Amino acid sequence: MRGLPRTLLLGGSGAYSLPEGTLGRRLSSRRVRTPFGFSNPVHLFEADGFRFFFLSRHGERGYEKTAPFVNYRANIYAAKTLGVERIVAWTGPGILSAKYRPGDLVLPDDLLDFTKNRPSTFYEGKGIGFLRQFPVFCEPLRAELRAAWGKGTGGVRMHAGGTYACTEGPRLETPAEIRFLASAGADMVGMTLCPEAFLARELEICYAPVGYLTNYAEGVKPLPYRRGKLFEGMLPEEAAGRVERAKNAIPALAVAAAREIAGGKRDCPCAASMERYRRRGIIGDDFREWVASPRRRSG
Repeated sequence: MRGLPRTLLLGGSGAYSLPEGTLGRRLSSRRVRTPFGFSNPVHLFEADGFRFFFLSRHGERGYEKTAPFVNYRANIYAAKTLGVERIVAWTGPGILSAKYRPGDLVLPDDLLDFTKNRPSTFYEGKGIGFLRQFPVFCEPLRAELRAAWGKGTGGVRMHAGGTYACTEGPRLETPAEIRFLASAGADMVGMTLCPEAFLARELEICYAPVGYLTNYAEGVKPLPYRRGKLFEGMLPEEAAGRVERAKNAIPALAVAAAREIAGGKRDCPCAASMERYRRRGIIGDDFREWVASPRRRSG
């Protein structure tokens, strides 16, 4: 007897263009109504008897919504509503560190948040949510991702750690911004993990990202401007095939890790991030009662 799906694979750039059958067999699809609006469509898939949810962060048919305009709160709230306990999120950051190359996979283990205008908490106007951000991502889930990679990722190189700087977007960063981010300790730069990772922690969902490195950030390498091309030339043409292979390797990696950890007891900090507030009687067991109603913006 199959258990209820407890894992969400949260697809990033390119999730809308995966080869047919990559995720297995789709059983159902729905959008979830939340206090923050409707979520993106959530699809139930089955692969070799293992069931999991899948959500494409940026759209269903293409890159329909850039990172600043994703409804992160609706998507994470919907996941919690569906009983999700673990999220594997993929992202396609640019490269700041010389140890990386386009087409590598990376499991980030730290975050720098340089977003500006995104609602970043479920607890607006409430006296809760003062949560420690270490470890930044779920270590047991990251361990399973490392183990799954060790069993083979089709020749794709992986790095087991790195600091991800999240910027607002949708524009790419200036050379001076990239130099600043590198000096702050960033190894890669993207636009999607914040506030997504923090929101998952607020609702006690384990969260671990997998990055596929898509391009060199501005100024990292002397790359000429190429009119009308992807990233205007920041991805060398000879690396495009490696990037595509890395993106397509993520679903199998994520599903293998999720299958291995499914049903196991969650004894990580993510699973009890709100325990202090429960013990003090400030919140109960129903997460819906923790969440503040979204504020209406004037104007």
